[in-house]
Amino acid sequence: MREWWRGAVTYQVYPRSFQDDNGDGVGDLKGITRRLQHIADLGCDAVWLSPFFTSPMLDMGYDVSNYTDVDPVFGTLKDFDDLLSRAHELGLKVIIDQVLNHSSDRHAFFQESRKDRSNPKADWYVWVDPNHDGTPPNNWLSVFGGSAWTWDARRKQYYLHNFLAEQPDFNYHNPEVVDYMESVLRFWLDRGVDGFRFDTVNYFYHDAKLRSDPADFKVKTEPDGNPYYMQYHIFSKNQPENLGWMERIRRVMDDYDDRATVGEMGEAHHAIRMMGEYTAPGRLHQCYSFEMMGYDYSAEFFRSRISDFFTGAPNGWPMWAFSNHDVVRHASRWAKHGVSLDALARQAGALLLSFQGSICLWQGEELGQTDTELAFEELTDPQGINFWPEPIGRDNTRTPMVWDSSASGGFTTGTPWLPVKAPQLSRNVASQSGAAGSVLESYRAMLAFRRATDALITGDTQFLDLPEPILGFARGGSVMCLFNLSPNPVTIKVAGVGELLGPSQAATLSDGSVALGGNGYAFLSVSGQASASA
Repeated sequence: MREWWRGAVTYQVYPRSFQDDNGDGVGDLKGITRRLQHIADLGCDAVWLSPFFTSPMLDMGYDVSNYTDVDPVFGTLKDFDDLLSRAHELGLKVIIDQVLNHSSDRHAFFQESRKDRSNPKADWYVWVDPNHDGTPPNNWLSVFGGSAWTWDARRKQYYLHNFLAEQPDFNYHNPEVVDYMESVLRFWLDRGVDGFRFDTVNYFYHDAKLRSDPADFKVKTEPDGNPYYMQYHIFSKNQPENLGWMERIRRVMDDYDDRATVGEMGEAHHAIRMMGEYTAPGRLHQCYSFEMMGYDYSAEFFRSRISDFFTGAPNGWPMWAFSNHDVVRHASRWAKHGVSLDALARQAGALLLSFQGSICLWQGEELGQTDTELAFEELTDPQGINFWPEPIGRDNTRTPMVWDSSASGGFTTGTPWLPVKAPQLSRNVASQSGAAGSVLESYRAMLAFRRATDALITGDTQFLDLPEPILGFARGGSVMCLFNLSPNPVTIKVAGVGELLGPSQAATLSDGSVALGGNGYAFLSVSGQASASA
């Protein structure tokens, strides 16, 4: 029997922005429950909920102050139980975020830890004496800007935070911390969740010797907007001890039936290799990175990422995604490659859903949703504020889901926490549902095709030798997939194929040739030794 997660399609929900039920302008669990039918109708297998735990919300829930309760802005534990029950009724698995690398500085554990150097939680976070000249122990930088070390006058020591100063890092070299984190996982597993998405999965352990990170070795054509990316982070993260923690997590998961894990690989240098390491047998079930969330939209790029993974990690398993809550939406990133925004969005959906591996969709991408242009005074995200005007795409991608054409897009009866603007309002669920050729209906068709075609779920990938801008590959020896990644028409000679299958765009098959218009794509049955040339 196939494991449910292998080849599954997961839909990411950002609770603040999906559906507001009580009119306060912020999405909540009851709102998500009300809208789960949309995800089920789309044809997804699972839903991933970004953090909904108790939090001061300085990093919008990624600064957790209580790991086993729901923040009142989102509802209650009962509301979560109701959501879980409804999802299961609809045949949806539920995966929840776990932000276990760091907590909020308002967490009771950190409040105790910072009191003095001898309390029971004194070693639960990373505390270090200053150098003789008062400086931090090394050069580690925070992703959110500045040093990764903040001075605390109570303990007269520095503490580590890879993100905000209000997000102190746990000390995973302390076994008590690891034991506690296991208890958090079991709390939610006992409640019935189907799995976890682990935030910053390669950040848990730091180098015990506190060695400084060297300069980045990459040759860059333009300056970095964030000094963090000027370093090669071989000591502040990516430690070998992480893998032991992955193995312990897997043992916990194996105590429960039919559960799954996915790790977020935040790594700019060796992400594909590390995805394989973290999903090796006995570790995480799947892992995703930001590798496909950049601006490259070439056949060679996609071919290399998929090939590199399955060549380097034949026993691992990837989860591919084009967008999430941290990056510019792909319809905006890749717009220049499209005949139209809709044509590009439809093609991107078909492309992603034809890849070998599991798939994660970001809420709104099924509408061809674009990033929202925001003024500085409209921002809430500390990263966006700190690095303005760098287009880092967090608040811009996190604006509310648009359900209809009403003033706030059906998201709230109040004032939304981030604005719903006209370009986004025009791309709503109600106007696209049932509309032939809409991005939404193309996603529904592609998801149905994938679900009905075993080769697209678990079949191996054989890439075809085709020039740019054509990406071609066969899945499971039975389906040929062809994509024209440009706005200009191309013609491909094919052999060993039968008829066109499933959904297509700007595609015709005639006399052994497939003509693809701009952003065209086609799927063909394989009837022999399949080949293609241009």
